[in-house]
Amino acid sequence: MRADANEIYRRYLSAVMLHGHAGARACALGATDLYALNILQLSGAMSPGELAERTGLTTGPTTRLIDRLEQAGYVRRAPDPGDRRKVVVEPVGEPAELDRVLAPARQRVGEILAGYTPEQLDVLFDYFTRAARAYHEAADDLRGADTER
Repeated sequence: MRADANEIYRRYLSAVMLHGHAGARACALGATDLYALNILQLSGAMSPGELAERTGLTTGPTTRLIDRLEQAGYVRRAPDPGDRRKVVVEPVGEPAELDRVLAPARQRVGEILAGYTPEQLDVLFDYFTRAARAYHEAADDLRGADTER
């Protein structure tokens, strides 16, 4: 393994986070708002409680987050199809402003990916899939450690 692999990886993660923060700010969102919206777009409608758990927020900040996203037109509260007394939060359409803001980075990354062979892309996407799972498991472990304290 390269001696500087850890530093290279940390620089990559830092750049991704910096871009996410800048993109959120450009759309008048907070970084956590953008993160929550991404969760909803990837996973679909969920209860406010599940969104709180997935973002690591408590119920009060989650309610305010949902209010901000709803006011901005990115999500809506809807009756839970399984229990009409409850609500779910669901993404509303495609966030055009957000897509516009994030498009330049997506285009640049697309150009980078276009330079890889199909076999190299398979390795990259396998890594992304497995690393995402590892980070989710590590986050679950950390959350479990929080409750044990």
